[in-house]
Amino acid sequence: MEIKGYRIPAMASLLLWAVLWEIVGRLGLTILIPPLSTTLGRLVEIVGTDGFWDAMSITLRTFLWGSFIAILVGVPVGILMGRSVILDRMLLPWVNTFISAPLSALVPVIMALFGFGETTIVLTVVLFAIWIIILDARAGAHAISPSLVEMARVYGASSWQAFTKIFVWSALPEILTGIRLGLLRAVKGVIIGQLLVSVVGFGRLFEIYSSNFLMEHMWALLIVLFGLAFAIDLVFGLIERRVDYFASSRS
Repeated sequence: MEIKGYRIPAMASLLLWAVLWEIVGRLGLTILIPPLSTTLGRLVEIVGTDGFWDAMSITLRTFLWGSFIAILVGVPVGILMGRSVILDRMLLPWVNTFISAPLSALVPVIMALFGFGETTIVLTVVLFAIWIIILDARAGAHAISPSLVEMARVYGASSWQAFTKIFVWSALPEILTGIRLGLLRAVKGVIIGQLLVSVVGFGRLFEIYSSNFLMEHMWALLIVLFGLAFAIDLVFGLIERRVDYFASSRS
């Protein structure tokens, strides 16, 4: 971002929000928003406890498993939808329905089918992440030039070789975008799953802090989650920019 010819770093907006947070907290306008400085101090205190790391391990485990399944299933399904008209017509209405539906309402259904364990939380993560991954992989497959497919057929490439060496690599920019957005939705999915299903991990900590009105603790935990989401967005954004040249190979 530039203002009157001066380039403003992307972190400037975060610093602005930090200053506003500190001011509002210091003014004592509401007990729901403690000062940022005391919240950060509480964060250091929380990070040093065994309960935090137990919650972190559960949260990361379910998040990673759910994200892995969503990517493993979503990318191939999206590419196949982009290359098959019949499959696209069959699945696209369902994908569009689920991506716009209130997914939190479906968590009790998963819970009734699979119980109150981590399996339900993993499936909740999949439910939140997979649809945007499918749509972006589908968009990438649609953008592939037919001449590339014809060239593969001329040289005798099998369906599997065409899929792995042309479709996946040519659609890589959109696939990475879908994965980035899917992982961000997965962060929300893992917390909702932990809150609604079995109150474990960070969901359990949120329940304890909110019921005891420990606002500094709760905001400290939110900073951890926002930091995770920000790191995911930053890392995959850098990767996306490095593979943009694949887009030019499709034309």
